[in-house]
Amino acid sequence: MSYNTLISAQNLHQNINNPKWIVVDCRFSLADTTLGSYAYRHGHIPNARHADLNKDLSAEIRSYTGRHPLPNVKVLANKLGLWGINNDTQVVAYDDAGGAFAGRLWWLLRFLGHDKVAVLDGGINAWQKHDLPITTKVPIVKTSTFRPYLNLGLWLNAEQLQYEVATKKIRLIDARTIERYRGEQELIDPVAGHIPSALNRPFQLNLDKNSFFLPADELKKQFKQLLGSKIPEKTVHYCGSGVTACHNLLAMEYAGLKGSKLYAGSWSEWITNQNRSIATTESA
Repeated sequence: MSYNTLISAQNLHQNINNPKWIVVDCRFSLADTTLGSYAYRHGHIPNARHADLNKDLSAEIRSYTGRHPLPNVKVLANKLGLWGINNDTQVVAYDDAGGAFAGRLWWLLRFLGHDKVAVLDGGINAWQKHDLPITTKVPIVKTSTFRPYLNLGLWLNAEQLQYEVATKKIRLIDARTIERYRGEQELIDPVAGHIPSALNRPFQLNLDKNSFFLPADELKKQFKQLLGSKIPEKTVHYCGSGVTACHNLLAMEYAGLKGSKLYAGSWSEWITNQNRSIATTESA
């Protein structure tokens, strides 16, 4: 059996010593970019590798990119191989933020043509609540070869999104907080507001009070209400830098609403071009 959306702590524990499974610790903090590696060194799920959002799961920032550009495919594929991941590996990603950062690796692997990847529901906190083992031991990795088979239909660039917005062919969903969406508060990016026609769906709404994903049926009901007449394949997600938008995409996939896409550059890329329109009033 393979997992391609979410996995429980119990099911991961049953396979923790399976050589065909690789666990990746994706903990990260935008406020302090050293906290993820610090947390990993001071205790992680056994055999887990650590992936840094800035160093491993993003490319270098340019003047025309967002804050977390998609990594170079060859560089990422090589890194996956160094972590012991090949095309048959079941990958499980986790963090301590409800999947906000683990979802990035989940999406990247799907973009590289690898569907056997899941996010640990509830993250490391769920693991610890079940009194499952934590270690500071860094695993000895047997390297492998990962061959990417790009699924280019999973994302849009800025030019493609501009066309889709202009022709009103898509349902655009913004995963940021309502305050940032409305342009009332912006502490990260230099321009406030949102992309015209976008609807707001903060990714936190996908979670319950314990940071577990809501039941699939409930998520399906909520997203179908948001999508209206648009089908999942005509749905595009974005956020501040293309990271937490993956959470909404994961929630839709888990709910059985398959085929939505990511605007990878997101708001921080959109605003690098002053000719692109912005909005601050809520879209209908």
